[in-house]
Parts: sequence; C-alpha cells; structure tokens
Amino acid sequence: MLTAILAEAWRAMGANKLRSFLTMLGMMIGVAAVILMLAIGQGAQYLVRQAIATMGSNLFIVLSGTSTVAGVRSGSGNAPTLTLNDARAIADLSTVAEVAPMQPGNAQMIYGANNWNTQIFGVTPGYMNVRDWPLAAGDPVTDVDVRNAARIAVLGQTVAERLFGDDDPVGKTMRINSFPFVVNGVLARKGQSFDGRDQDDTVLIPLTTAQRKIFGSQFPNSVRMIMVKATEDRAMAQTEEDLTGLLRERHRIPEGIDSDFTVRNLSAIADVQAQTTRVMSVLLGAVACVSLVVGGIGIMNIMLVSVTERTREIGIRMAIGARRRDILAQFLLEAVIVSVLGCVIGIGLGVGGAMLATEFTGIYAEVTPWSVGLAFAVAAAIGVFFGFYPARKAAWLKPIDALRFQ
Repeated sequence: MLTAILAEAWRAMGANKLRSFLTMLGMMIGVAAVILMLAIGQGAQYLVRQAIATMGSNLFIVLSGTSTVAGVRSGSGNAPTLTLNDARAIADLSTVAEVAPMQPGNAQMIYGANNWNTQIFGVTPGYMNVRDWPLAAGDPVTDVDVRNAARIAVLGQTVAERLFGDDDPVGKTMRINSFPFVVNGVLARKGQSFDGRDQDDTVLIPLTTAQRKIFGSQFPNSVRMIMVKATEDRAMAQTEEDLTGLLRERHRIPEGIDSDFTVRNLSAIADVQAQTTRVMSVLLGAVACVSLVVGGIGIMNIMLVSVTERTREIGIRMAIGARRRDILAQFLLEAVIVSVLGCVIGIGLGVGGAMLATEFTGIYAEVTPWSVGLAFAVAAAIGVFFGFYPARKAAWLKPIDALRFQ
C-alpha cells in the first residue's frame, strides 16, 4: 500500500516538474544556508579552541605591583613585589601543578648579518610544562642552566627563521645585545594566540641569566611575573583563592588594603572568547533557519494549490473506496518528498559552499555530521508540519462536493 502511495506521489510531482523544482528551491536554499552558517560558526569555534590550546590549560599569571615615580603611576609588573621565594611557596599549594617565575623583556638578536628584535623570557624549567610547549629540536632550559646563569637560548620558530633561515640553529652562537649565547634548542611551532600575538616570536633563556646579564635588577631575587598551572579545571576558583590568600599573607597586606600584585585567570579570558564565538554560531544558525521556515511556507502554498487543482481526482478516489487516511498519507508524502529532496540537494550545496569558502576566502568552515543531521531533521519536520494542513484539507473533502468541483 505504501509503495503504491509513494509511486502515486512521485507521478503527481513529475506531472509538473517546474513547479516541483520551485517548491524544492526554498528548502534547498534554506538547508544550504543552515549548513554553511553552522560550518562557519564551527570553524570559528575550532580556531578559538586551537588558540586557547596553544596557551596551555588552567593557567594564571601573577603580575607584580605598580610603581609611582615623580607622581606618574605605571602599570602592573613594574614594581619588584614578587620573588622567587613567592614562586616556591605557590608551588607547595595542593591545587597547583606547576609554577614558572619569569622575567620578560625585549632585546636585539644578532647572527652574522641578520638581526631581529624580539621578546625574551627569563624562565625556569617549569615554564615549558606550564605552557605545554614541546621542543622541535635540541634541549630545554635546565636547573643547571639556571644555577650557572648559562648563556644558552631556546628559540621560537619565527626567531629561528629570521636569524638562521633554513639552517639548523642548534649549537650555533648568536648574540643577545652584546653577549654571546649558544642556541640550545628550538621550540615547536605554536602560532598566534587568541589575541593575535605571534607566540613563536620569542626566545627563552635561564631566569638568572636574564636577571644578571640581559636586563639587570637591583633586586636579584625579584621576578616580574609568575605563571601558575592549576591541577585541574574544576580547581581553578580554589587555586585563585589560595594563591591570593598566600601572597597577601607572605607580603603582610592587612585586610582592606589593595594587593601589591595582580592575578589574571587566562582560562577565564579564553572562555569568554569561546562563549562569544558559540553565541555567534547559534545566531548564524538561527538566522539561516528562517530560510527553512520560508521554504516550508512555500511548500504549504504549493500543496494547497495542488489540492485545489486535484479536487475532482480526490473525489473520484474517495468514491471508489479510498479512505481519508490514504488521501492524507498521499499528500503528506508528497510534501515530505519535496522537502527531503530539497534537503539532499541543499546539503550538497552547503558542503560545497563551505569548501569553496575555505579554499578561496580564507574563512575556515568546518562541516560536522551533527550540523548535516540537524539540517536534514529540521527540513523533514518542516515538510511534515507545513504539508499537514493541505493534506488534511484534502482528506476531509466530501466526495460529493469534490466530484462537483470544476
């Protein structure tokens, strides 16, 4: 029975191919728009996730305090309020997995006729664990390097390319300002951070070397910032509370007095960026779904026209024994077939559009199975929803009235 109804529905659609195609066109455009918009939104979320992953996970940065000179107040990180002893105390917290005290600054790199000004970080061995940053070649900064204030450097990919081109830099000697440094290793490529900064444009040297030979310091035990990695994502709030309480206690800061340091939750900043991208993705999908609704309205209109044109045919079917549910099923199946065919073609257009967008516009569009499934399910549901009223109208026609219709 179902096969016969399907065959009849198919013949009815084939009787007016142009109208059937125009009916499907709304669904095709709607489904293609949904898939393409969701693909662009998913692509944006993927890029944000990648950028967040390059930072490391569960991170805090503790910055030293502000300084005031001749009435001019500078920003965080300029007053020597953090020390290596603070970093050691933080490492003993139960919610902390790793700690990396740092001394950042800028300096000129020179190798042969090439030079490059970049950011230098004086670090301890824990820095690479905090940042989840592996090596591409060579060796990292070690505890021995820090104790001896060794003149060794680990280069980011951008610095290695600018100074050494295609040559292997490991083992070669370059200069930082006027001091010779041996290239000990090269970091794996990280790419841009979520704020657009090139993370590979950096050089790591031992913390003590940075303090004593490159930047200098009136307070040898002080550091400008401390990077902290929490044990797990769920412990972030507790870690921040423990961290703040510990440093206020160590710095003897009374209740009601501002801290002489700043704690920044990098994961929270990244989460805000990710949430913004998710909202954008939902909005894009919602806007595209409007096209599906418009396509559904088109299906309903055409099906109403079809019912009117075939009123006499419906009367004849009922007169020879067709039941109301048979008429209902026939017209409902026609609506669903139109919707599903339009959906299948729309899926092809949407996937193709996403591929073209990625290839020619530089916009990363990621088509996921769930977005295709969602578009297909919504399209089929719209076909049933908007096709039900015309089908019901056809099924409830009185045979006598239908036969008299001209």
